[in-house]
Parts: sequence; structure tokens; C-alpha cells
Amino acid sequence: GSVTLSASDVMTVQRGPISEGVAVTGNLLPLERAEIRARLEGDLIAVYVREGQPVHAGEVLARFDPTDQEGEARSGAAELASARTDLATAEWNRDQTKELFGQGAVPERDLKAAEQAVAAARARVAAAESRLQTASRMERDTRVVAPFTGVIEKREADPGEHVTRSQPLFTIVRNEVLELAAQLPARKAEGIAPGQPVVFNAAGAPFEGKVARVSPTIDPTTRSITVYVHVPNPDGALKGGTFATGRVVRRTLPNALAVPTAAVRQAPNTGQPFVYKIEGGTIAEAPVVLGIVDEAREVVEVRDGLKEGDRVVVGNVGLLAEGMRVQILGTDQGG
Repeated sequence: GSVTLSASDVMTVQRGPISEGVAVTGNLLPLERAEIRARLEGDLIAVYVREGQPVHAGEVLARFDPTDQEGEARSGAAELASARTDLATAEWNRDQTKELFGQGAVPERDLKAAEQAVAAARARVAAAESRLQTASRMERDTRVVAPFTGVIEKREADPGEHVTRSQPLFTIVRNEVLELAAQLPARKAEGIAPGQPVVFNAAGAPFEGKVARVSPTIDPTTRSITVYVHVPNPDGALKGGTFATGRVVRRTLPNALAVPTAAVRQAPNTGQPFVYKIEGGTIAEAPVVLGIVDEAREVVEVRDGLKEGDRVVVGNVGLLAEGMRVQILGTDQGG
């Protein structure tokens, strides 16, 4: 018999890079997100940021009316100063009374009264310090600051608004690095380790990332392992929530002999993989030993059975058999 093939049905085997990888998909989410809530109740006199605005750690995002807190802080400071003066006086009186008691000039009850006065004065100092700390903290809380460098995702308060304690004011996200949590079947997750590169396509553009960590346990229900991938996003080109498809590159062979997976067939009786090779214008079955599969490029490594320059039939071209004569359209020769 004979068969006619087009030039696109035949390829010349060549060497080149081939990578083994595992596909991952999911949404790219900010590495960190924080909801900033009001620490006190009061009126917002200023809000300095908008949604989508980058901010730095410690930057003031909004301010409360500080009048009440400033007055409380001044009152607390005055009370502490007075309490410390009273303590110094009480300690001086105790020391004098102790000396007189040693000389037999005053009774023991006077010494005990002086010591009790010192203890009471120390208690007043401690109470005043606690009050001042509370007032100072409340005064600091009139300034709403960013807990880390990021971008304002939500602004939920406006200047002039009266807010209550714990009311949400802002949501801030760190998006200079995005994270994808991919669920992989346990068998496919074997060999995946932190640091391995990941090639992504998201928002119509290619991106690169790395495996950050791998869950140490297998989900008993799904028999899957979670792999966490980090994708650098320093210029904010990727938005949080973007859907991405990617591939963890487990290893790359720089100079492998490879053929399209569509060129590989299986012997019906033995299951042995083979390819149809064109030799001297006829079809020959060439058993092959296969290696890694590059699913992204749809090619497979051939470790034995072919050499560089061999021509093989690719794709589904109908019924072929050993010894068939071959005519290739678009060429001057049949094989």
C-alpha cells in the first residue's frame, strides 16, 4: 500500500530544551491583607487617602478630633507630677521618723504610720502612671496609621463622620508579592519543593514566580496537597484576584531529543510506545523509550529509538502500516 502525507504531517527530529512541569491554576491574591478599625469613638476630622493609593508603613491615614484625649493626657501628667511630689514628701517623713524612732524620740506607731503613708503615696503614683499611659495611648489612637507598606483596597469612612470603637475604616493589602494556593493531586506534587520556578500567564501576559512552600500533609478528603506560589508584582501590574494559569518547572533538560506527544503510538498487544519513522520512502515502526513529558509544549523526550535528523509522522493521518510507500506533498521526493 501507499499513503500520501502533507509536509505538516512530517517532522524532522531535533534536539532542544524540554521541561517537566505540573500545571497550577487559581487566583492571585495579595500576600497580606489587614482591616484597620477605629481604636476609639469620635469624629474624624481628616481622611488623607483614597482607594487604590499606595501608602507606607506608619503613614497617617486619618485623624480623630484630639481635643478630649489631649485634655485627658495633660490632666494625667499633672496628676502624676503631684503624686510623685507627695511620694517624695512621704519618703522624707518616713526616713526622719525612722531616725527619731531609733533614738527613742517617737513611738513605733508613728513609724508604722509613716511607712503606711509611703505605701499609699506609691499606690497613687502607680494609678496616675496607668491613667497617663491610657490617655497617651488614646491620644496616639487619634492618628490612624498604616500597619505596613501596601495599597488602600477599601476606604469606609469620610471626614466629619462620627465613628464608633472597632468600626472598620480601611482595608490595606500588600500586593508587591501575590500568592496562589494550588491544590494538586498528591502523586503530581511529588518532587515539588520551595524555590522551583513557576511560569505564569495572567491578564494576557507572561509572569514568573517561585514555589514558596508546600503543605506537609495530604488532605484526607481530596487526596491533594496545597502548593503556595509567590509571584513578584513590584509595579502592581497584576491585580489581586486575577486568575492565572501556570506551570511549576520541576526540571529542564537543555539538549533533549523530543517529538510531539501526538507522534507517539502504542502497540496494541504490548502497549510498547513507538513512532512511525520514514526511511527510504517507506513507513517503519520505531520502538522508542520515552522520558519526561513537557505538557506545555506537548512534546516528550525520546531517550532511545530515534536519532537527530530522523523524520517521523505526527498527528492522526489515518491508517498506517509498516512498509507502506510514502508520498509527501510539497516535496520533490517521496521519502
